[in-house]
Amino acid sequence: MSALDLENIEKELKRRCQFPYKWFRKQNDLWDRYTQFIYQIPNWEALVRKIAIVAESQELDKQQIFQYAANRWYNFWSAQAVEQIFTEIDGIEPVAETKDSEKDFQLFGIPFDHKTSVFPKQFNKTFEYAQNHKKELIEWLYKNQSTQKRHHFKNRLFIVVFERNGEHWKLKAEISLLKKSIQKYAASFRPEQLQSFTFVDGQTTLSDIIWVSK
Repeated sequence: MSALDLENIEKELKRRCQFPYKWFRKQNDLWDRYTQFIYQIPNWEALVRKIAIVAESQELDKQQIFQYAANRWYNFWSAQAVEQIFTEIDGIEPVAETKDSEKDFQLFGIPFDHKTSVFPKQFNKTFEYAQNHKKELIEWLYKNQSTQKRHHFKNRLFIVVFERNGEHWKLKAEISLLKKSIQKYAASFRPEQLQSFTFVDGQTTLSDIIWVSK
């Protein structure tokens, strides 16, 4: 994929933020197939037009397909932007095989998949508690997230977004804020700060959290 214009992506993602965020259903293969077009359309207006066409041709509930496609689109383009931010930093190399679902880049020689996650309500502890008990939250995230295609216990770098007013999801659109946090993390990175786990026998998993709050 050619380089993204991060300022423009931020502007487009923020247009999604004027609508409520809900899914109506769990992500599934059928609805993923209905909404495959999200990968080709970085523009919000073009996306809305495409959703309307698909809703009509597949005879789907307009509100439900709008939310499902808009959410997938939002999460995908935010993740693309974040990945680019990482790989523009000296010492972080993109993975040559773009179809590799278990890693996105090498962080100073260590392979990582990255995931931006909203601070999970189901963790049932405060954000401050999580910041002081990072290992506990990482373990929770591995065990409770991404049960579909991307589920694995390989190295993962989590970006956990937290907004005081509870609308954590909107921070995924704050690309410049994410960039600042990622650059700060990379500038002071030391391999020994990584948390180490054994989720699978004989396999050590390395992980860490980059906190982004507003």
